[in-house]
Amino acid sequence: MAACELCHKTPGFGYNVSHSKRHTKRTWKPNIQRATIYVDGRAKRVHICTRCLRSQYRVR
Repeated sequence: MAACELCHKTPGFGYNVSHSKRHTKRTWKPNIQRATIYVDGRAKRVHICTRCLRSQYRVR
């Protein structure tokens, strides 16, 4: 299952609802990317969501 290693974001579940109000199950998956971040001064490769990558965890 796709999950962010920093914020622990996981897929969300719900329904597609058509115009005729039929409900079919669906998932919303987080956008998980592999990135290199610094943890305690050391570079570490992790799977993180793009929200975390965009915010303070970006390697400059």
